[in-house]
Amino acid sequence: MSILLVGTVFAAVTSIIETGPASAAQPGPTAASPGYWLGASDGGIFTYGDVPFQGSLGARPLNRPIVGMAATPTGRGYWLVASDGGIFTFGDAVFSGSGSSLRLTSPVVGMAATPSGKGYWVVSADGAVYAFGDAPDRGSMAGKRLTRPVVGMAATPTGQGYWLVATDGGIFSFGDAQFQGSTGAMTLNKPIVGMASTPSGKGYWLVASDGGIFSFGDAQFLGSMGGTPLNKPVVGMAATTIGSGYWLVATDGGIFSFGNAQFLGSMGGTPLNKPMVGMASH
Repeated sequence: MSILLVGTVFAAVTSIIETGPASAAQPGPTAASPGYWLGASDGGIFTYGDVPFQGSLGARPLNRPIVGMAATPTGRGYWLVASDGGIFTFGDAVFSGSGSSLRLTSPVVGMAATPSGKGYWVVSADGAVYAFGDAPDRGSMAGKRLTRPVVGMAATPTGQGYWLVATDGGIFSFGDAQFQGSTGAMTLNKPIVGMASTPSGKGYWLVASDGGIFSFGDAQFLGSMGGTPLNKPVVGMAATTIGSGYWLVATDGGIFSFGNAQFLGSMGGTPLNKPMVGMASH
């Protein structure tokens, strides 16, 4: 597997909906997602709502820590990815290859799955993207000088494109992923740690470690934790299936829900062996 080719860089700031007042969990329309999974750096998995527990790596020695996860389209499985590109599959998640045998120039920071569930992309901090299964090669930032490291990615609904996001909120778009704006030229209180896309593929949210939310395109701003003291920093987010809500997860497993994203439980206040690194919903 080779590093994907360099694509077009976008860093302009357009149509920013800035982080609004801090908000507690909000009631909303009928929930569009039955639950969510939380993933820890040791591969421990915690489930809430109707999503099934399909296994974990919590008791297994790992060469490198887990840094991200993705759910299958059916909601009956999930992948975990480690910083060396190792892939671990559970339930109906299909193993299509990994980056653990590659010479990585930078550690892996996240992943995204294709709509079919038969492939996935893995992205490293230098913006290199590795495609497996039916995930198409649409380009990467490999070999390009970045102002800040990449921290995550999201795929379009068609599976024909994806966005990469850096800690300064810079967005890099590939394939049919449309650039809708970024925080690349803004001064942020805290770094961006993750992103999620809308069901239409015409918008996305960025989340900062202080829980600040930045919305672009058709992504609705539904509240944030910006300006509210947190016990632990936020590390990721997930959107509901209809795009009218989202959850944020902190390293202690605390969950913050907005819009039609229902709060179904958290690990906040419960001692963890290792910190949370991300979440996935269905």
